[in-house]
Amino acid sequence: MTLFILAILVGFVLLIWSADRFVDGAAVSAKYAGIPSLLIGMIVVGFGTSAPEMLVSVMAAADGSPELALGNALGSNIVNIGLILGITALIAPIAVHSNIVKKELPLLLVVSVLFALLIFDGGLSRFDAGVLLLGFFSFMGWSIYSGLKSKNDSLATDVEQELNVQTMSLKAAIVWLVVGLVVLIISSRLLVWGAVSIAEIMGISDLIIGLTIVALGTSLPELAASIAAARKGEHDIAIGNVIGSNIFNILAVTGIAGMIAPADNLSPDLLSRDWLAMFSLSIFLLIFAYGHRGIGRVNRAEGIGLLLIFIAYNAWLFFSIYQ
Repeated sequence: MTLFILAILVGFVLLIWSADRFVDGAAVSAKYAGIPSLLIGMIVVGFGTSAPEMLVSVMAAADGSPELALGNALGSNIVNIGLILGITALIAPIAVHSNIVKKELPLLLVVSVLFALLIFDGGLSRFDAGVLLLGFFSFMGWSIYSGLKSKNDSLATDVEQELNVQTMSLKAAIVWLVVGLVVLIISSRLLVWGAVSIAEIMGISDLIIGLTIVALGTSLPELAASIAAARKGEHDIAIGNVIGSNIFNILAVTGIAGMIAPADNLSPDLLSRDWLAMFSLSIFLLIFAYGHRGIGRVNRAEGIGLLLIFIAYNAWLFFSIYQ
């Protein structure tokens, strides 16, 4: 047990470090390649911080643990909104200016409903996974189109401001991109091995482990990125990072995992408890981001509300273990 706990802790540390290096290297490389700042913010930063979720879920699916993979994806989305945006709003209330971010929020609800419809029969087949991946490529196409079309979105301004403080050379950026990816793969392998082993010893389901320990660990890069962005006043990066990551998790992470290891007889709790918590948090975020009048924002009171929902959900998970 001590070895497995150590594997998880080391996996977490390496995961956080490598994800940061990977995203920085990718963002700076994209800047040198002449990619517009808005595209870097929408795709490289938003999706790059989801690299841990993708690799961990791929490893879990390849190991024959599809519920750990799906639990990681949904659990990460719950952590992203409930814990990360809740904490970020407490530190610095988040104003939402970006029209792109406001367009992505309803899309997050749509893909969430799509996922629920696909697993409503209790399984995730390769056909279902293919539908999710088709949705992902469609979203990527829309992101590229929006990034090229929208010139003055506030998200682009925030990303440009962040990139301007980077002094990394192109060679260094490529090195960190490759090193970050390699260490991401190694740390993901270590984390999954430790988590699955502990689940087997303690008699806890892969789904619960994926929703809790693994989801929290793979979401730590988003936590660091959102808090740092909010403290610098780059509010649209703080919230856009979470929304882009959540869409990526539903479409790409679960889609790839489903292609590798189709799942039959999924726990009914995945839909009635975990998806419901994720969807409810997404609705609250939509309401906060649009606001009643003028600019939407997630203030401190709303941040506390998101945190309370997150705590209540985890208490629900805890009691479900001992039923």
